[in-house]
Amino acid sequence: MNPQAKMIFTISLLLGTTITISSNHWIMAWAGLEINTLAILPMISKSHHPRAIEAATKYFLTQATASALVLFSSMTNAWYTGQWDITQLTHPTSCLILTSAIAMKLGLVPFHFWFPEVLQGSPLITGLLLSTMMKFPPITLLFMTSPSLNSTLLTCMALLSTALGGWMGLNQTQIRKILAFSSISHLGWMAIIITYNPKLTLLNFYLYALMTATVFLALNSIKASKLSTLMTTWTKIPPLSATLLLALLSLAGLPPLTGFLPKWLIIQELTKQNMAVAATTISLLSLLSL
Repeated sequence: MNPQAKMIFTISLLLGTTITISSNHWIMAWAGLEINTLAILPMISKSHHPRAIEAATKYFLTQATASALVLFSSMTNAWYTGQWDITQLTHPTSCLILTSAIAMKLGLVPFHFWFPEVLQGSPLITGLLLSTMMKFPPITLLFMTSPSLNSTLLTCMALLSTALGGWMGLNQTQIRKILAFSSISHLGWMAIIITYNPKLTLLNFYLYALMTATVFLALNSIKASKLSTLMTTWTKIPPLSATLLLALLSLAGLPPLTGFLPKWLIIQELTKQNMAVAATTISLLSLLSL
C-alpha cells in the first residue's frame, strides 16, 4: 500500500473515532462508525490474499448490519420520544436493539463469530487496530447510554463472552485467534459492569488496549503468527520474549500484574451491587483463559 493511501486511511480512522466519541446526535455517531468501517477495510484486504479478502467481506457485512441496527434503534427512539440526543435513549425496544447492535460491533457473544475469523485473516498491525481502536467508538456509545441499558441482558452476554472466550481459546495454535478470544473474554468483563460503574469499563478498556498493543507489537517485531514459532524466539531476542510473556500473563489477569487491577475492582463493585454470584461466576470463568 502506498504511503498516501495509508495516510488517508489512518486520518479517516482517527476522524471516524473522533466524530463518534464527540457527538451528541445519533446520525453523527452513526456517520463516524461508517467512516471507521470504510477506512479499515482496505487495511484488512491489502495483501490481496483470498483469506484477507474473505476477512474484509465478513467484517464489512457484520459492521454494515450493526450500523443499520444502530440507526434503526435511534430512529425508533426518536419516533417515540422526539429526541435524537444520545443520552436520551429511553424507549425499551430501542435500548434492546442498540445493545444487540453494539454487541455485534464489539464481538460480544452471541454475535462473536466474525471476530476470530477477521483477526486471523488480517496483518498483525491491522489486527491491533481491530482489537483496540475499532472497539473504542462502540464502547463510548455504551458508556453514554449506560443509564438506560438493560443490565440483565448485558450480564448474560458478559458471562457467556467470558466463558466462550476462555473455552474456545484453549486448543488454538494460531496466536491471532487466541488474542481474538482473549478480546471476547475481556469484553465480557467490560459489559458486566457498564450499567453499574461505567468508569470502570473505560479503565478496563484502556489497560486492555495497552497490554494488547504490547503483545501485538512484540509479535510483529518477531514475525510470529503461530505458537510453534514463539518457542524458538527465546534464543533470538531474550528481552522481548520476557516482555511478551509478562504482557500475556498480565492480559490473562494474573494477580500481581496490571491486568488483575480492573478485574479486582470489577469484582469489588459487583459485590457492592449484591451480585456476588455473578462476580464468582465471572472470576471462575476467567481462569479458563488464564
